[in-house]
Amino acid sequence: MRTWTRAAGVLTGLTLTLTLGGAALAAPTARADIPACTHMVEQAGVTVTDAVRTACYQGVVSDLQGCKSGLAAAGVPGGAATGACLAAPHEPR
Repeated sequence: MRTWTRAAGVLTGLTLTLTLGGAALAAPTARADIPACTHMVEQAGVTVTDAVRTACYQGVVSDLQGCKSGLAAAGVPGGAATGACLAAPHEPR
């Protein structure tokens, strides 16, 4: 009886794993708008560097604070940094 219980548990776990894995593969990928973020940085008069792109990526993954502090360190003024970071997680236009 114990073998059947163990086998049932393994099959249940395998079924759950395959179901969740399939759902993850079928889910649409989240798109983000790094170009909108970098464009706002350029409009603020700051050259887009790797540090700016990295900060914009943090905005894409919804790390608003990390994005703003990264852009501030790159010389982007506060209001422009906030606007750029808020634009990053949205779909491209």
